[in-house]
Amino acid sequence: MALITETQLRALLIKGLPNPFPVMEGDKLTPAAADFLKERGIPLRRVAPEQISNPPLHLEASPSPNLIPVGVSNRHVHLSLNHIERLFGSEHKLTPLRELSQKGQFAAKETVTLQGPKGSITDVRILGPSRGETQVEISRTDGFELGIHPPVRLSGKLAGTPGITMIGPRGTITLSQGLIIAQNHVHASPEEAQQLQLKHGDRIMLQAMGKRPVIFADVTVRVSPPFSLDFHIDRDEANAAHLSSGDTVQIIRKNGVIANAERRPYLSGDQADGRSDHS
Repeated sequence: MALITETQLRALLIKGLPNPFPVMEGDKLTPAAADFLKERGIPLRRVAPEQISNPPLHLEASPSPNLIPVGVSNRHVHLSLNHIERLFGSEHKLTPLRELSQKGQFAAKETVTLQGPKGSITDVRILGPSRGETQVEISRTDGFELGIHPPVRLSGKLAGTPGITMIGPRGTITLSQGLIIAQNHVHASPEEAQQLQLKHGDRIMLQAMGKRPVIFADVTVRVSPPFSLDFHIDRDEANAAHLSSGDTVQIIRKNGVIANAERRPYLSGDQADGRSDHS
């Protein structure tokens, strides 16, 4: 028996939400999860356990209180209303392409080209809805291609950051500031934060759980009612830790206190690959 939550359903959006959605005998949906499926016209389909060879959700009756799903973010742009019109035309509205894991946010069909001192990157996705101030998020690897290296900042902390030129189908804008490498962070609703014994502004340490158990130190927790639980990292961080959207990381320290995390035995590279010095 599993309890299916809206957060778990949102985590599936990136890889594709099954339609109809399979549930087994005894599974229960929270009211928010039931509304989430109903709003999208996705019915439930009762199945036997043997009919699900690859379940869409890895659910447990009592999920670990120290695990957080991962959300990997590629380079993207958040635009102000004024900049949307300057790049795409007067009174232009962003066209949703797909939902994102955070409520109300979407990847738009619209894209722009980023132009830096040494190069350009095309087809950079716009994320909606519009914001009060335009913000461009890239990885450090992208910075080498563009020839510009912005600081690592939390979203919205744009003072003193460099600018970038954006080229759209109807215009070009050169920002004086707003280019950042997004600082990794955790999103959580108040209910999810309470379950994890976290609060807004907490600093935690997270560890990947695969063959590359990379530790992410000093991760900021952001709590707000619209948020859904995820650990937000960029493509560089995901590649370094062999992480993909939907994977999980574990909390190993909260505000300087060691958490009750899973202990992983040390394995050499050969041992992790199933070899030994004697093979």
